[in-house]
Amino acid sequence: MTNTKKINQQLLALFAIPFLLLTACEVQPDDSITPNESELLSSQLPNQQDLGDKLVPDFNFKSETGRQIELELRTESEYKELVRRAINAVEASECSNTEIDYWIDSELSDWTSNSFFYADFVDMLNLPTYDALIFENSSDNQQFGKNGEYTQSLTKAFKDLKRFWNIESTNIVLAAMHGDMLLDRDKIIRLYTSAVYNIPQADAEDYADLVQLLLEAFPEYRNGDHPLFTFNAFAQSSFFFPPVGVIPSKIIMGDGILEAYSALGFEDVAPQAILAHEFGHHIQFQLGLFPAVRTPEGTRRTELMADAYSAYYLSHSRGATMQWKRVQKFLEVFFNIGDCGFASNGHHGTPLQRMAAAEWGYEIANSAKKQGKILTSEEFTALFEAKLPEFVAVPLTVQ
Repeated sequence: MTNTKKINQQLLALFAIPFLLLTACEVQPDDSITPNESELLSSQLPNQQDLGDKLVPDFNFKSETGRQIELELRTESEYKELVRRAINAVEASECSNTEIDYWIDSELSDWTSNSFFYADFVDMLNLPTYDALIFENSSDNQQFGKNGEYTQSLTKAFKDLKRFWNIESTNIVLAAMHGDMLLDRDKIIRLYTSAVYNIPQADAEDYADLVQLLLEAFPEYRNGDHPLFTFNAFAQSSFFFPPVGVIPSKIIMGDGILEAYSALGFEDVAPQAILAHEFGHHIQFQLGLFPAVRTPEGTRRTELMADAYSAYYLSHSRGATMQWKRVQKFLEVFFNIGDCGFASNGHHGTPLQRMAAAEWGYEIANSAKKQGKILTSEEFTALFEAKLPEFVAVPLTVQ
């Protein structure tokens, strides 16, 4: 038996008491758990110092392959950055007081330092992302939204986008990211033993058991349904991943990000707007528009460009043909995901810059002399590049 195996068994033993307590609470005449009882259960869990004493330095590692995949997720940080700001209680600024920032804060209001610590300890915040990235390799039988409520609209929009833009899109996969994969022990083991983490089978089984215990012990995790676990949408170009093989080009849509915009009243436009933005990144992949070295200015350029691609499709007479009231909504969608990380390589543009780029895309479609003509991706990109300095010059706040 390896030293790690022994350590993990000790850890699981520490979880046995609170797990039994939780089970006992469920069979009481009054099976509700009051806030005080919930706090008591959480307090019975091993604290961070206990884990530090009993575990090898840190579980939060990835293999070299896993780290390379992180680098390959070139557009992933957009929504993750919103969560990072909330988790780290980043001081509010002109770019962190949008409706979606407030919504995330409210969704995390019952999370404690322990909630964050244990979720981070087993990398729970990333497991659904990597599961979808590595193992969801077909568009068939996908359901979008926790109850499949966005399946029809997203499937139709994806088909329309492939028809609308003049890029090779036959092999792009549209796949969903679901938090309930955290309840599937086999999927977690499969992921832990993959080249992302490269953990031995026996140890992966112990950690998968630990994830299940955490979901039982922390009601704030909502059995994996908390939007934090799937608060993401991203595009990825094809790459080789041993031993699975070639991972196809794909777009991943997380339940959490769809839930957030639905809660804010954008459910009739946000799914299509987000999908069209991510499809825009595939245009950029194929046209070679990503710079060789990531910089804040370079990322801002490609993100604002993707916003413009999206708005052009959404409002074009041969695209999604959205009317002005819905156009106003999708402009707000892009506004809500702006940021002020000017020194970060993941900087995506300020809220007003993103809204300006999207509004310009709408105007290009709406003011076209030939309403039925669709600009090629090359033509539209050239127009955007000429306009980019004006977007960059947009003030931080409304004057």
